Amino acid sequence: MRNHLLRIGRYHLILTASLAATSCLAADPDQGETLARRWCADCHLVATDQKAATTDAPPFAAIARRPDFDLAKIEFFLRDPHPKMPNMTLGRAESADIAAYIATLK
Repeated sequence: MRNHLLRIGRYHLILTASLAATSCLAADPDQGETLARRWCADCHLVATDQKAATTDAPPFAAIARRPDFDLAKIEFFLRDPHPKMPNMTLGRAESADIAAYIATLK
């Protein structure tokens, strides 16, 4: 019984630490907008005040309104971009911030 309680206590501690780490790494859409304007605005329309983009890349608002839009998919996509995208080498926090910003454009 004691081993069982120790095991439960250990899992509780791990879960609590994981949740705390997740909340510390919460995505910041404002930072995502800053990053999008820096890295993405040459090809995508990333904001309503932007006049034009230089390619046929979809506007961020159109991406946000897609029926299959999913933050996790966008975040993963940004970390492993397709060949037409520049090699930005975004980290997890940066890609999460940009994905969170895109989600605000629905």
